[in-house]
Amino acid sequence: MLNLIFFVIGLLAAVIINALADYLPSSHTPLRPQWHTWGWSQRKRPLLVFIFTPLVLGSLPFFLENVVDTAVNSFHISVLILIIVTDLEHKLIFDIVTIPAAVIALLTSLLVSPAENNIRLAVIGAIAGYAIFFLLYWVAQLIYGPGRGALGAGDVKLAMLMGAMLGFHRIFFALILGIFLGGFFSLLLLVSRRVNRDTALPYGQYLALGGIIMLIWGAQYVQQFLN
Repeated sequence: MLNLIFFVIGLLAAVIINALADYLPSSHTPLRPQWHTWGWSQRKRPLLVFIFTPLVLGSLPFFLENVVDTAVNSFHISVLILIIVTDLEHKLIFDIVTIPAAVIALLTSLLVSPAENNIRLAVIGAIAGYAIFFLLYWVAQLIYGPGRGALGAGDVKLAMLMGAMLGFHRIFFALILGIFLGGFFSLLLLVSRRVNRDTALPYGQYLALGGIIMLIWGAQYVQQFLN
């Protein structure tokens, strides 16, 4: 029954994600990097979001025993899906998404289990995520010049958001996973000659995907790793 409820919630979330993905970039000049990947297009995106979001949210009760945890993680995952879409389509990660979502993540950390030390882990996780990617962003600016690095300021704030969502004990795993996914898929695109070395590749999508994976399986994985 819970799976059906969260599947329906996923359908509603998909409507909101698609609406925001169309509305948010309207006040910005889209950056159109010369790149291609896996047949993604704005024309196909609404259907893909309507398929992917309900399936992911509907499957959460299989992995999370607590209904509050499932509800909170459903919100977090929906935000990350929106970020994946806007980063793919426009190479933009919006402050109006990441900053309020980070505040909500800090507040909802008081609700998820286990409640002990959650807010402290969320705050430290947000600081750690921001600090790590700010350092990487700063180094990229020094190497490639302003505005030409692989990372943008939006990626730094995304790392902060993920730290608030996941907490200090999981953010490092998520960031490492996101970096690995970015390197792996970028290599596939290069080998298949769908991009070249000068192609601009949005990076936030891989970080967000790493965050989604950790929100679903992270608790079990981290516990096994620490044991």
